[in-house]
Amino acid sequence: MGKRPSLTTKRLVLRPFSPSDARDVQLLAGDRSIADTTLTIPHPYEDGAAEEWISGHQEIYDRGKGVTFAVTTKEDGVLVGAISLMSVSAGHQAELGYWVGKPFWNRGFCTEAAEAVLQYAFEEMGLERVHACHLSRNPPSGRVMQKIGMRNEGCRRHHVRKWGVLEDLELYGILRQTWKDRTPSST
Repeated sequence: MGKRPSLTTKRLVLRPFSPSDARDVQLLAGDRSIADTTLTIPHPYEDGAAEEWISGHQEIYDRGKGVTFAVTTKEDGVLVGAISLMSVSAGHQAELGYWVGKPFWNRGFCTEAAEAVLQYAFEEMGLERVHACHLSRNPPSGRVMQKIGMRNEGCRRHHVRKWGVLEDLELYGILRQTWKDRTPSST
């Protein structure tokens, strides 16, 4: 079993989740406004669901299929949200996914975390492409993708069903070379 990585930014530490984070995950992700704009977060967020989710991270990492980070403040270690690279195809691509607890919205935490994860994906994992998607009715998520250099690659109309309603899904992606061209500090 490999040790999962941690990343540090100006204001954040992205680290592996631990069982002690479960209560905060349930509190933050359990907010209906978080579940409403994500594809996989349930509402209500039942007792035990956070523990189960966290307990699966190591196996996914060990299989080379993904990595999930707890997004925490550098100053005091408060859990802000989560960010993941999922469905990893080694040497090729992965899907970026994230959520930030409502008390931490509009502070740039998600963009800062996503930039660090892109760097990790391209420099450490050797990926060629990272893609992401968001519900069309959730433009703030798309703005994060745009800020980190992702390009809109289209819209899949009525592609997913969220709470019984067919939803459009906006698709974004970025290639390693595009990321390198926009990131002067990359090597």
